[in-house]
Amino acid sequence: MITKDVEKVAPVRPAPAAEEPPQRPHKARRAWDEVPRWQIYLPLSIYLVFTLVPFYWILLFALRKPGSTSLVPWPMTFEHFEKVWNERSFGVYFQNSVLVGVVTLLMTTLVALAGGYALARFDFRIKRGFMLALLCSQFVPGALLLVPLFQIFAELRMINSLGSVILAETVFQLPLSIILISNFIKNVPYTLEEAAWVDGCNRFTAFRVVVLPLLRPGLIAVGSFAFVHSWNHFLFALMFLSNQEKQTIPVGLNTLLSADSVDLGALAAGGIIAAVPVVIVFAFIQKWLITGFSAGAVKG
Repeated sequence: MITKDVEKVAPVRPAPAAEEPPQRPHKARRAWDEVPRWQIYLPLSIYLVFTLVPFYWILLFALRKPGSTSLVPWPMTFEHFEKVWNERSFGVYFQNSVLVGVVTLLMTTLVALAGGYALARFDFRIKRGFMLALLCSQFVPGALLLVPLFQIFAELRMINSLGSVILAETVFQLPLSIILISNFIKNVPYTLEEAAWVDGCNRFTAFRVVVLPLLRPGLIAVGSFAFVHSWNHFLFALMFLSNQEKQTIPVGLNTLLSADSVDLGALAAGGIIAAVPVVIVFAFIQKWLITGFSAGAVKG
């Protein structure tokens, strides 16, 4: 008789329920998290009003008729713009300012690009001292440079020439531009250049093909800063240019002021002419400008 061993099967016990993770106690909300929105929007609205009212006031004086006291520029007139552009030679001032700004932009960008690459990729003995000198030069006001620059330009026979203003503006902008470009280049991986060298490129070709396209935000930031500063700078153009045909927009605005009276309409129109190019430049480059300055301000 064949007997079978009956295996005793242990009863299956249900798996223990998974323990729920202990809940973290809710942090008490900070006081400023519960501030009503009107307490945030009200100060911002007041600040916005104080910011926009001067711009509206300039437009009001520039567009309303002479002698009018209306708070609304209607009917509008462009008489003030025609006056400053033709009679006050603002057309010539505008051309001179564009020339100074564009050439300063190009020279500052090219020199800063070369100097920034040297500081970012090479090590030499006086590197720390050179960087310290660049930083310290930012504490020197432009007014202290007038006398030595005037003597240098007088020896070079560059007084009353736009070249003197361009050269002075370029020298004044270079320290900060070199620092920004060098920090931006440090953020570009050095291995990219090494890979280009392995592929047969020399240093210049690797920089032009690999590194330079990645520097576009930084170059735009440095170039726009140089252009805007040279466009608005008043001191160098006033001291180095005596001929009216060589003067720039800031000096032209100063000619609208006199000891006896001030033509507010012409002055407002001239201010708008001076501000429009800067507004247009920032409108087109704002998305690169913030990226460029933020990347250039971070140590690589």
